[in-house]
Amino acid sequence: MPTNVIVGYDGSPSAGEAISAGASLFPEAHAWVVYVWTPPFGSTRLRRRLRTSARDIDDLVELIEREGQREADAIAAAGVALATAAEWDAEPLVNRTMGSDGLRLAQLAEQLHGDVIVVGSRGLSGTDAVLGSVSDLVVHYATVPVLVVPNPLLIKEFEALADGPVVVGYDGSDGAEKALDSARRLFPGRRLLLAAVRDGDEDVPLGPAARDAELLSLRMPKLAGPASRVAADLLVECADQHDAAVLVVGSRGRSTIREVLLGSVARGAVHRTHRPVLVVHG
Repeated sequence: MPTNVIVGYDGSPSAGEAISAGASLFPEAHAWVVYVWTPPFGSTRLRRRLRTSARDIDDLVELIEREGQREADAIAAAGVALATAAEWDAEPLVNRTMGSDGLRLAQLAEQLHGDVIVVGSRGLSGTDAVLGSVSDLVVHYATVPVLVVPNPLLIKEFEALADGPVVVGYDGSDGAEKALDSARRLFPGRRLLLAAVRDGDEDVPLGPAARDAELLSLRMPKLAGPASRVAADLLVECADQHDAAVLVVGSRGRSTIREVLLGSVARGAVHRTHRPVLVVHG
């Protein structure tokens, strides 16, 4: 059965890169290309032009509603064209909301029974920014795995998407076990590398999902800074060393010192790596 992908699209280069990367990681998937339409319901240029032609404020509101809808539909259609060219079975979805676009995208993923959400790490600049802030909100609110794709990807990083290994941050927690299970489900046939960050000489306990997996032991250096930041850096370095297609982290876990939520490591990995990161919620 094809993977059901929910991809956030805002017309930015980052969103286009997310579609290209997602299509390499989830070939022949079904994709909902979602544009979340939020206030002021139109681009800056569109609203500036409409102000000069509107008779009064009521007329301006009506014009923005009508012309903004057409603009939103065009953005979603452009995303579908990119997704179709990447050999996805794609459909557009324009959804209007007055609230958080990140929260709305997470809600839509549940309603559409999505297997994974794909977003870019950066959106358009200035007042047109969408996915730059939304990626963090989607990761926070989503109940399905979220793939955050950085922009730009270098040639080597993009080529790794086709058949590179999947590095999974692992600490033996239930969250890490779920992350590993999700990696197996979403990336069947891929080589999975469990990257276990050790604090001192303490062994990382292996849960049922990790029994037959390939384990890489990463040691925390002493006096190297906050544990979550150091752990994120070690995972990012491990993914680079093995030319990974994706780095997978759980949203919660024991962490390296069993006191820090792996969520801190997940946030660090998303913001510090140049490779796609899949965040799996426990």
